[in-house]
Amino acid sequence: MPRLWPERPEFATASERRVWEQLRAELGDDDLLVANQRVTDHRKDHEIDIAVVLSGAGVVVVEVKGGGVRHDGDSWRQQRQGQEHRIDPVRQALTAKYALRSYVEASRRWGSRSRVRWGHAVVLPYLALAADFSLPDCPRWAIVGSRDMGDLVERLRRIGRDQNTRCRPVDVDDAHAIADILRGSSLPQRDLLGDAAEREDVAERLTQEQAAVLDAIRLLPRVEVRGGAGSGKTWLAIEQARRLTHAGNRVALLCYSRGLAAFLTRRVAAFGNRKDRAAYVGTFHGLGTAWGAEPGSDDDSDYWERRLPEQMVSLARDLPPGQRFDAVVVDEAQDFADRWWPALLAALKDEETGRLYAFSDEGQRVFSRYGGAPAQLVPIVLDHNLRNTRQIAESFNPLTPMRMRLRGGDGPEVRLVECTPDEALDRADDEVDALLDAGWRPEDIVLLATGSRHPEQTGCQAQGQDEYWVSFWDSDQVFYGHVLGFKGLERRAVVLALNEARPSERSRERLYVGLSRARDQLVVCGDPGFVEAVGGPAVLRRLRGG
Repeated sequence: MPRLWPERPEFATASERRVWEQLRAELGDDDLLVANQRVTDHRKDHEIDIAVVLSGAGVVVVEVKGGGVRHDGDSWRQQRQGQEHRIDPVRQALTAKYALRSYVEASRRWGSRSRVRWGHAVVLPYLALAADFSLPDCPRWAIVGSRDMGDLVERLRRIGRDQNTRCRPVDVDDAHAIADILRGSSLPQRDLLGDAAEREDVAERLTQEQAAVLDAIRLLPRVEVRGGAGSGKTWLAIEQARRLTHAGNRVALLCYSRGLAAFLTRRVAAFGNRKDRAAYVGTFHGLGTAWGAEPGSDDDSDYWERRLPEQMVSLARDLPPGQRFDAVVVDEAQDFADRWWPALLAALKDEETGRLYAFSDEGQRVFSRYGGAPAQLVPIVLDHNLRNTRQIAESFNPLTPMRMRLRGGDGPEVRLVECTPDEALDRADDEVDALLDAGWRPEDIVLLATGSRHPEQTGCQAQGQDEYWVSFWDSDQVFYGHVLGFKGLERRAVVLALNEARPSERSRERLYVGLSRARDQLVVCGDPGFVEAVGGPAVLRRLRGG
């Protein structure tokens, strides 16, 4: 059977299909059969019904006409739908031949090959032709009628083989070259970054549509907005702070983690209108330091959890009116302990009627403290995942407190690289290299650990937390982090290293956070048994593509 281009062509007429099927059955393995090939040059668009590349002979372009064809001594005519139309199959075949020849010979893949033999023919599978038929532009050997169909291949082969020309016959390599040329050159491949950018644009549009939630709560002074990962809570928190500030309120935009605080600060600073920028953007504990609290060491948990929040209550009550807030907006509010909220309420100009908005996800309560937003907050639920691809969202959907509707679009499949906890970081390094080789940029990728930190993260943090988080926006390097510090943040591609030695009390939440940080591509390196024990069989099945 010959090579086919395309493999499964579609035909507008039964006559074209009949001729193609006969040629497919009778041509040899070294031949090429082309159907429905369009060629465009500066003069016109040419449509080739069939072309055959016959090894040992030449290239023959074939124009096929069905029933109702006749020649009136002046021109060819064809009956269609009760009306007779003038046609010119010979000219169609001739001009298509030259157009195809020019296209092939202009291709760099034709290279320095000399010209091969080119011919054209008309095939009329339903019209009987006399043996002595002849026209000046169409000798009998260049046209095939219904009584000639049993000899179709040999007739076409003779058109090329019997040419009295200096052009050489076609060989097998020529047939392969023509097939490659017809597939096109320098074709655009699926653009990994372009696909990600398109999904990001859609996610941004969908997230901005969530602003309708803020319109709905504009008259409510105290609200808790609850939503799973990817629901756009952080965007809403920033937008709510912007709207309140623009309306003339003094606003604090707060979170727990330094990484998210760095992100919030950068986003707010980018607002072109200074009247949109909140009075304070940063961590809860940073607010206490701004009020004059004594700094503490990172390893003194009692300072951060108890002493500083208690001191902040006293400091807040001593604030002059100009330093108090009309409204407080808290992102990732599930990480705020019960004893932290009194300090925020005390910082309001009116502790009873001041505005308070908390954005939370109970599934991301990854820190070992329990608390909740004040009971008087009106709950609003976000149940659409907008930020993750469908494949990524499905991987962690069994871990969410509520089932989310997935609207993030399709992306690459999630992959599980099976390894032990001790091997996880090394395997994750290999996967980072693979993502870079696949076309992701360093700035698109983060490697997150669930257990001990990656040496790259440890080395960067040794230079200071501020310097470490500045590197988050470094376009020249992959970012290395830990799930405990990456909540509220995201990257296009995430490699998650499950390097905890054994399941712990917080392993399920760490897994949830780690799986949900990727917008477009997710690779998980870890022990399947650990995944099943921590996340359940549904999560393992989805990581394995089930």
